Amino acid sequence: MPRQLHLSAALDSPGRFDAGHFTALARLAERATLDFVTLDDSYTPEPRRLDALATFSRLAPLTGGLGLVPTVTTTHTEPFHTSISVNTLDWVSEGRAGWLVGVSDTEAEARAFGRRPVAPADALWAEAADAAEVAARLWDSWEDDAEIRDVATGRFIDRDRLHHIDFEGPHFSVRGPSITPRPPQGRPVVAVPVAAADLAPDASAGGRARVETAVRHADVILLDAPDRAARLTAATRLRLHAGERLRILARIDADLPDPAAASRLVEHLTEVGGGVDGFHLVPADPARDLAAVADRVVPALRERGLFRTAYPGRTLRDSLGLTRPASRYALAAAAPTEVTR
Repeated sequence: MPRQLHLSAALDSPGRFDAGHFTALARLAERATLDFVTLDDSYTPEPRRLDALATFSRLAPLTGGLGLVPTVTTTHTEPFHTSISVNTLDWVSEGRAGWLVGVSDTEAEARAFGRRPVAPADALWAEAADAAEVAARLWDSWEDDAEIRDVATGRFIDRDRLHHIDFEGPHFSVRGPSITPRPPQGRPVVAVPVAAADLAPDASAGGRARVETAVRHADVILLDAPDRAARLTAATRLRLHAGERLRILARIDADLPDPAAASRLVEHLTEVGGGVDGFHLVPADPARDLAAVADRVVPALRERGLFRTAYPGRTLRDSLGLTRPASRYALAAAAPTEVTR
């Protein structure tokens, strides 16, 4: 039986502020049983756009199987707030949240905050790596059974199952614990964008830092590669660094004005090779192209045994075939201690 694809899509619609537009897009993506959707975000004045995380929080109760992965920048923000916001999205979606890690690398964004000038790309991605580490520790800081809700004694939390993370780094100092219970997924899915050029021997310092962040912290990599050969080379190098735990999805344009263009996309997606696990579709016209994906592309892939007919579980980790991680602090507490004589 052929290996089934993972598919996701971008809902980017700069200049659109009507909730009904994004609701309709999400429902098309869910009808196609896509793994997840993303929504870009930045602090640039133009193009104007809605806050991605807030938009997906609204879509969460209107969807039931679709993963929701907003871009949240780590620049000019505090990782404690980011972790709480993404954790909250995981709760309101009942385990379907992710986080597409972004950085703010323009002077316009720096001026909007007025706190510091724009930093070099490698420094921004090093800061992003620390933010991702802080978020993961905060999600782990509540053990799964920390809430006891003992009415008789009036105890809501077992304080022994809450942990200070005591993170000290060059960018942040965070003690913890979180103020929100551990997310339904244990940790929401973390995605990082990577370009094939970032893995080349002559890659920029920023590109190398972005790859390091992805290898250390990502569950999903959205890979930009110009062709199948570049995709294979980049995916192979990523696997060497991170093993098989990653899901690598190649970004691909989806401009589908007519049935012939849906047919060409199907043939392209059928060539699963290139070392990737699937594709992240970037529509030219989200409403038109996602309808074509749901009505023509996905049915054709199902006929070939390349795509599922229903969601395999309740969470985004279920859809991606990722295990639910245990809290590092619970594991440490459960580890046997050495007896000294």
